[in-house]
Amino acid sequence: MSIRAYHKHSPSIGPRCYIDSSSVLVGQISLAEDVSIWPLVAARGDVNSIAIGARTNIQDGTVLHVSRKSPQHPKGFPLIIGDDVTVGHKCMLHGCILGNRILVGMGAIIMDGAIVEDDVFIGAGTLVPPNKVLRSGYLYVGNPMTEKRPITDNERQFLKQSAENYVLLKDDYLNQV
Repeated sequence: MSIRAYHKHSPSIGPRCYIDSSSVLVGQISLAEDVSIWPLVAARGDVNSIAIGARTNIQDGTVLHVSRKSPQHPKGFPLIIGDDVTVGHKCMLHGCILGNRILVGMGAIIMDGAIVEDDVFIGAGTLVPPNKVLRSGYLYVGNPMTEKRPITDNERQFLKQSAENYVLLKDDYLNQV
């Protein structure tokens, strides 16, 4: 794995994290406990910060990035991901905020300033444009995204279960070392 500093900022890795050897983490990145970073993930906290919450999994080929501070956006756009989030394969998360218990489907793109509230499903291939707010408790799909329907009780339970499944899987990988 490649974990690198950028301008004196190095990734901070919490306890029991799994980071695949093919992934790259650079700069201001903070991983809480039990986070898993899977093959070929690229995370660049160079011009702003990335924070990933507990028990969150970032799957293969995903790109995590941020936007710098500017006169129009004095704080820029950091990337903040909450607890118990599943980010599917080949997603792109750029300067957005994700709450807790979210599933981001494969190939989804979430752009600067977007805010995803807790307990949300984002369908595979969905594009979330800049500055959109995705309300808690809904399924979002499409390009650009639309609010499709409320999630069911079973889907709500699956959000937490998906994160728990990845904690078990990363523990298995850690025990193989």
